[in-house]
Amino acid sequence: MLIAIFNVTQTENGTVLAGFMDSGYASCGSDESPCTRTGFRVIDPGKDLQVLSGYSFPVRTNKNSVVHDVERLESGEYLVTDMEYKRIFTVKNGEVTWQWNASSFYDAPQDPTTTDWLHINDVGVTSTGHYLVSVRNANQLLVIKRGEGVVDVNNKDTTDSNETNCHISCQLADYDSDGDIRCGDPDVLNHQHNPQWLGDDAVLVADSEHDWVVELHRTENGSVEPAWTLDRAGGITFNWPQDADHLPNGNTLITDTLNRRFVEVNESGKVVWSVQTERIPYEAGRLPVGESGEGPGTRVMEVALEVSIKTCRLSHCCS
Repeated sequence: MLIAIFNVTQTENGTVLAGFMDSGYASCGSDESPCTRTGFRVIDPGKDLQVLSGYSFPVRTNKNSVVHDVERLESGEYLVTDMEYKRIFTVKNGEVTWQWNASSFYDAPQDPTTTDWLHINDVGVTSTGHYLVSVRNANQLLVIKRGEGVVDVNNKDTTDSNETNCHISCQLADYDSDGDIRCGDPDVLNHQHNPQWLGDDAVLVADSEHDWVVELHRTENGSVEPAWTLDRAGGITFNWPQDADHLPNGNTLITDTLNRRFVEVNESGKVVWSVQTERIPYEAGRLPVGESGEGPGTRVMEVALEVSIKTCRLSHCCS
């Protein structure tokens, strides 16, 4: 059984929360058996990696149908991104308690599971009932208010000239033939991953197709502008970075995906430490325990994707 792990988080009680996908299941709903399932697991990180609980559902294929991110809310619910049905939802005790469907905002094909048209890859809490969502294929970050829908768009669609960027194979299309597909300006964001909400209308983003990380600030006229960017570390240009986090000590931890490394830099961009990975990494987070440790092994949680899942850029494939 081939398993891929996405976006892990160590919880306050020491367990690990992880999005996952694996195959070989007999419980497949309307799909043929064996099938692939995706969802999340709560894991005891001891030597046996015992799965304590979780939630999953069957998907059409083992490519681009994954739960990329999951967060635990104060309510005890789990907040989940769903790339299969293009939604974010909350679940508790195995039951879906709320959901927002992207088809309420974007043009949608008749069956959203047939193509990776949005690639929703991250969700995070900005305030109670407000969630920041990364819609990669639209070059946009949405703020969704629970019970209301989209209340803010970071990198709004302002011109038809952007649409070529979002028409890349397997992505957005003008399904309702109104001439508009809500494509954000690719000069601002270009197929981003894992935004970190900084508050005060500021966000740090791994801007993958630009091969840099960027901190965007909202201006008085409502547009967003870069306040800080970094496109290399240790003399090596970033290659499709997929995660960046500002740390409490002022440093920034970056997942330099196709260079297969994690690197931490200080405020001037100087490398504090870095580590190579055997497989292509997706995301990393600084562990609460061991922040004062001496080696990178105490500082980073690696999410290693199977090489078959992330092996090329958007210009070459639809991954």
